[in-house]
Amino acid sequence: MRKIVTNDDERLYGERVTKLVKDTKHFGRMNAPTSSAYIKGPCGDEMEFYLVIKDKIIEEVKFYTEGCITTRICGSMTAQLALGKTVEDALGISPRKVIDLLKGLSENERHCSILAVSTLYKAIVDYLLAK
Repeated sequence: MRKIVTNDDERLYGERVTKLVKDTKHFGRMNAPTSSAYIKGPCGDEMEFYLVIKDKIIEEVKFYTEGCITTRICGSMTAQLALGKTVEDALGISPRKVIDLLKGLSENERHCSILAVSTLYKAIVDYLLAK
């Protein structure tokens, strides 16, 4: 079984970023979310987001992917940014914000931030349409 983060990953992304992957607080599936979403990205990686929303506040957020480390890093950062935000504020999270916070994503990896944020948006839309 492959380690989640290898020594090469730590050298490439840095300790701060790889800590996101090692921290499983936001990683996993949720049994009874308020809303959820799934998107398969152009690279083949899949992303799922699960939200618990009360009074328009995202009180709990989880994501799941079996994709590459970059997809997992972007999912983790997106989840971290969304937690505690209002639905409207969470819609202000952009792939650019994720890229800027992660510092060091190559041009070829930036689509992972779009996948993560788009899946979050789709989960929020799922919530808004269910109201």
